[in-house]
Amino acid sequence: MSFLRKQESKNIKMGKNYYVYMLSSKRNGTLYVGVTSDIIKRVYEHKNGLVDGFTKKYGLHNLVWYEIHESIEQAIIREKQIKKWKRDWKIELIKKENPLWRDLYEEICQ
Repeated sequence: MSFLRKQESKNIKMGKNYYVYMLSSKRNGTLYVGVTSDIIKRVYEHKNGLVDGFTKKYGLHNLVWYEIHESIEQAIIREKQIKKWKRDWKIELIKKENPLWRDLYEEICQ
C-alpha cells in the first residue's frame, strides 16, 4: 500500500477530505495542478472530456500525483504553492511518490 493510500485510509475516518492533484498527458508531459473535494469524480470528468479548458485541450487524463488535506483552506493554499513552483520541482514531487508515472485513477477507485 502506498503512502498516499495509507494517509487516505487514515483521513477517511476523520471526515471530509480535500485533494490537491496533478494530471499529466504522459511521462514528463504537460502538467496540470488542481484542487477538489471529490477526486474520483473530478478525474473522471477530466478523463472523459467533461471539463472544458486546459486539461481537455492538452489531453491531460493521467492522475500522476495527489495529496489529501482536511480543510479546503489548506488544500487551496497548497495548490497555489505548487502552481508557483518550477516545473522541475513538480516533476520531483511526482517522481518521489510515483516514479513510473502510473495513472493512479484506477487505484483510488478501488
